Amino acid sequence: MAPAPSTPKSAVIFWFSLSLTFAAIYGIGGLQQAFSADLVVQDDARQHVFWMQRFLDPGLFPNDLIADYFQSVAPAGYALLYRFMAAVGIAPLLLSKLLPLLLGLITTIFCFGVTMELFPVPFAGFVASLLLNQSLWMQDGLISATPKAFVYPLFLPLLYYFLQKNVVFTGIFIAILGLFYPQYVLIIAVILILQGIEWKSWKIRIKLTRQDINLLGINLAIAGLILVIYALTSSDFGPTISASQARQLPEFLSGGRSQFFMDDAWAFWFHGRSGIALSAILTPVFMALGFLLPILLKFPKVFILVSAVSARIRILLEIVIAAFLMFFAAHGLLFKLHLPSRYTQHSLRMVMAWAAAIAITILLDALWRWGQSVPKKITAGIISGLLAIAFLFYPQLAMNNFPWTSYERGEQPELYAFLQQQPSDILIASLAEEANNLPTFAHRSVLAAREYAIPYHWGYYERFRNRLQRMIQAQYSPNMGDVVVFLQENGVDWWLIEKGAFTPGYLSYNRWLNPYAVTQEAIANLEAGIQPAIATLMTQCSRFETADFAVLSADCILTVQQD
Repeated sequence: MAPAPSTPKSAVIFWFSLSLTFAAIYGIGGLQQAFSADLVVQDDARQHVFWMQRFLDPGLFPNDLIADYFQSVAPAGYALLYRFMAAVGIAPLLLSKLLPLLLGLITTIFCFGVTMELFPVPFAGFVASLLLNQSLWMQDGLISATPKAFVYPLFLPLLYYFLQKNVVFTGIFIAILGLFYPQYVLIIAVILILQGIEWKSWKIRIKLTRQDINLLGINLAIAGLILVIYALTSSDFGPTISASQARQLPEFLSGGRSQFFMDDAWAFWFHGRSGIALSAILTPVFMALGFLLPILLKFPKVFILVSAVSARIRILLEIVIAAFLMFFAAHGLLFKLHLPSRYTQHSLRMVMAWAAAIAITILLDALWRWGQSVPKKITAGIISGLLAIAFLFYPQLAMNNFPWTSYERGEQPELYAFLQQQPSDILIASLAEEANNLPTFAHRSVLAAREYAIPYHWGYYERFRNRLQRMIQAQYSPNMGDVVVFLQENGVDWWLIEKGAFTPGYLSYNRWLNPYAVTQEAIANLEAGIQPAIATLMTQCSRFETADFAVLSADCILTVQQD
């Protein structure tokens, strides 16, 4: 485990190649799940990728509130990449399945490179990249191929070139990161500022060389320009919801669709959207070994390999400081900087991977130095072997389905085919979970669905919420007049209804609907035996049926009512 340059080049190549091998294995595992059936889509891609089918057919989703909203919040670089690939013949949904493998490999290359800059021991580079890959493939960020998936393959090369003091490539990757995930440029800006500050014995001073001034000044200017552009860009669906508004909405409270405000202080500060995402940061559990690094660094005479740690290791602390500064800033400015967890879970995950890898390498080196006699060598070998098995196979032992992809399967191909035969401008009303899949697999607009109930921009969510409540009220109203008004006001063409929808348990099971007063009223009516008006037309106005669903014609409902 001797540090480079005394490490043979062949050893560097071996550990680097092994790092890429594991990244490829995990990525191929994701591909196998992606192509395990004809109709497969990643959960988050149903929000962020479905509307990109417009790149192939501009006539899709005309005047669609949901598609227009998600197109408006897509970062410019992210949308441009998908648009370009669609232009050369790679459909957006296909690209979303292919990208994770590539993004994982890029992440691995630069994770290894950054490790070598901080601690030039190739074995540590392998451990860091293995831990980071396991963490990413045990969760659903990288696999989504949504904007958050680009944080790692863009921040890591940025950090690598920054550590090498390469002004040009650092600036290029700051700019690219700003095009894909602009909020994270705030982290970069704080890190750049901290790099110009030196602290010793609680004394703080600014210490910059001419090279530092060029590196920090130019790249801070680039970061600042991106942030100014981002701040001045107004949303068509603004304003951003305020904290006071959010506290009044059940969607943000415990059990809500976008649960944020929780009574449990531990859960609020350490988990979920409001917390630092501790479980994500410490997945796999070996990440926790990173907490040992500051202790090990204090004993260089005991742990010989500590001497190989570069002074630039301070950047890990700067990333942590930046992450927490932005975490608390996001809390203070809810929800203008979006979710606080976004600033800590990505940053601290990378820091813990590096810290754990360096700590593990230092400890293993100390173990083998201790094992000079034959019995001690055997003991050291057994311990190392058990640790290797635990590290390599932990994901498979900890999870039933690794890599975890959150892929969703379309289970209603006949339904999708029927809807695709209808004009592209139809609008479908449905409270069924299947409505989440219709824009992706049927390429048709829905009035509302759980997957699209994203409440951070009030200009969008107020309209979405009103639509949803009107739909619940109309589907369960005993008054046919309410049904007619709903159809006419919203321009609904088809109504997809699950055949078990008119039982009290149906609404109770769909928890995201429970906070609404109209839902509780509907449940009370069903329990009292009051039949919804639309239920009487399930046979007469059905134009397509499966074992579970009926698709009712809005024209038929309106005609029957007129008669």
